[in-house]
Amino acid sequence: MDQSKALRSAEALVELGLASRGFRYVVVDDCWMGERDDAGRLRPNDRFPDMAGLADEIHGRGLKLGLYSSPGPFTCQGYPGSYLHEREDALALALWGVDFLKYDWCSYQDLLPEFNRTELMRPFLRMRRALDLAKRDVVYSVCQYGMGAVWEWGDEVGAHLWRTTGDISDTWSSVEGIGFSQNGKERWAGPGHWNDPDMLVLGRVGWGRDPWDTRLTRNEQMTHMTLWSLLAAPLFLGCDLEELDAFTLSLLRHEEVLAVDQDPLGRQASRREREGLAEVWARPLWDGTLAVGLFNRGWLPTKVTARWEALGLTGREPVRDLWLRKDLGRFEGSFATMVPRHGAALLKVGEPEEDYEALAAFLRERVPIEPKGVASGRGTVSPGLGSEKGTSLPSFQ
Repeated sequence: MDQSKALRSAEALVELGLASRGFRYVVVDDCWMGERDDAGRLRPNDRFPDMAGLADEIHGRGLKLGLYSSPGPFTCQGYPGSYLHEREDALALALWGVDFLKYDWCSYQDLLPEFNRTELMRPFLRMRRALDLAKRDVVYSVCQYGMGAVWEWGDEVGAHLWRTTGDISDTWSSVEGIGFSQNGKERWAGPGHWNDPDMLVLGRVGWGRDPWDTRLTRNEQMTHMTLWSLLAAPLFLGCDLEELDAFTLSLLRHEEVLAVDQDPLGRQASRREREGLAEVWARPLWDGTLAVGLFNRGWLPTKVTARWEALGLTGREPVRDLWLRKDLGRFEGSFATMVPRHGAALLKVGEPEEDYEALAAFLRERVPIEPKGVASGRGTVSPGLGSEKGTSLPSFQ
């Protein structure tokens, strides 16, 4: 990543229609740092000759810029961290016009006097205070891999989002293990304080100089997007925006799925039923309906049933398939469908409340919904509402 790549990523967000759908943060991850001067001020390295200029260029495209640092003396890649320089670094972010900070644990582990909640919170509180003194609104992302049940106290250190898990990889075992382990964390998530199960590993990914196409099957990619949307997760993209294929774009620009992730009620889904390797997850939506995910974690296609009793519903309820953009009719007591191996269905169940249209108009006019997440080191972002209309996505083997 360098300054030119960051700008091309910003341009790609606009040209591909992702920015207009809410993908508005371009975040540069590790390795942008240079040396500190005698006053302790950190300078960007040669790959980023004009950080303030980069921010101006990105802001000029209607987007926002994010950077990365660590509470330790070094970042994960051995560049200067913010330890003992929190105030200088927070002020630098403000002067450059940075809008987002990913604060990654890394070398702070070596400074930890003992492993307890107070010591885990301490470095993140220090940076929170420094950001407050710098007097610039910055989205603050705490990344320490879920240690010490960070979801229980991330809000106390003034973070807007916090990683609940270790690093994800583009394998089914990683996506499955991380995604389905989020059950039970929903009580700590909501508007302004989000659980972050790590980035989406869709499209062309890589953590080095030679990226590759994701190893997830198409079914697994749809499950990934479905579950992360139900989890109200900040949707970080871990792919190269200049090499997005048509299938990945269709996932990322699907307005009905993104609307679930960005639902303004901000309620994270929980598991409602599990039978063998079949699971049903649901979250309430702001219009009074439910978003319901039907998942098949097994290797063979299987019928998955959502029972109204488990969802707190009764009677005949309307069901819409969100991926297919299709109303399926009304169903008494339950809904069942065949789900392919490692696949998912995403449904909207129930009738909108009577005042839904009036409330929708009010929100459109008075309360614009800002995206809640951010991006990866390849220059990607979190989504808002929207997608290309009329594109249906069947299940893939």
